[in-house]
Amino acid sequence: MQIIDPHLHLFDLRLGRYDWLKPNFPPNWPDKHLICRDFASEDLTLPSPIQLAGFVHLEAGFDNSHPWREIEWLESSVNLPFRSVAFADLTLPAAEFDALLHTLTQYSSVVGIRHILDEQAQALLSNPQVIRNLKQLAAKELHFEVQLSGGDLQAINHLVQIADENPSLVLVINHAAFPSPDNWQHWLQATELMAACSNIVIKASGWEMTDRQYELTFAVQVMNQLIACFGKQRVMLASNFPLCLLSKDYDELWQEYTMLSVDADTLAALVHDNAKRIYRFD
Repeated sequence: MQIIDPHLHLFDLRLGRYDWLKPNFPPNWPDKHLICRDFASEDLTLPSPIQLAGFVHLEAGFDNSHPWREIEWLESSVNLPFRSVAFADLTLPAAEFDALLHTLTQYSSVVGIRHILDEQAQALLSNPQVIRNLKQLAAKELHFEVQLSGGDLQAINHLVQIADENPSLVLVINHAAFPSPDNWQHWLQATELMAACSNIVIKASGWEMTDRQYELTFAVQVMNQLIACFGKQRVMLASNFPLCLLSKDYDELWQEYTMLSVDADTLAALVHDNAKRIYRFD
């Protein structure tokens, strides 16, 4: 079985900054030191018969002042088929943002940008400059990778409004919008709101971000809800490597994904076909 992993990170600590990995910077995880080392595409090992046909690299704080440096490093060092999502500050003035997009689109692997929203999601998604810059992403045929909590319904409503007003802008929800038992009812509402927008797709990953000891049964419950809401054509399974290592090995995670109780066509869509289409591997 071939897979495309649509959400992972590689590190080169000698070349990049990665402030968030340093002990004196947030997030203040007691186990952060376990992933504070170099990770290359050669570390993405899978057991037969699972084969890695490609991956999507999400910006990892390599150099947020000059985000194209991370793309240059990737395109010079990765041999597998891959697409990249670069960092871009959505609050930049129009001229600076447009110039940055022009620079980034000179790199063949770039398909989108990410500006992590998290606790600032409401403020950012209601900011006129951010909304203007998101329109420019659509004009450049670039995706926006959306990292926010499904428990933040006000932010979700702003996001849905942006999606409705910009039907050509592809919005990719990261980490399934962080479902947890604590925000479950709000998260259910959020998934239904987002799924009503045909230009919003979602990636299920990052389970370890909310619970290092998460149960597979909870992940399956989330994935079933996503498939029911979005349909099998708009859901992707991803690893969030190397952060997934804080809970389990890369190969173990993908073995669990490929043994889900879904039909063969649905499984192929979740682990390969949707990522191939959405991230334009063709």
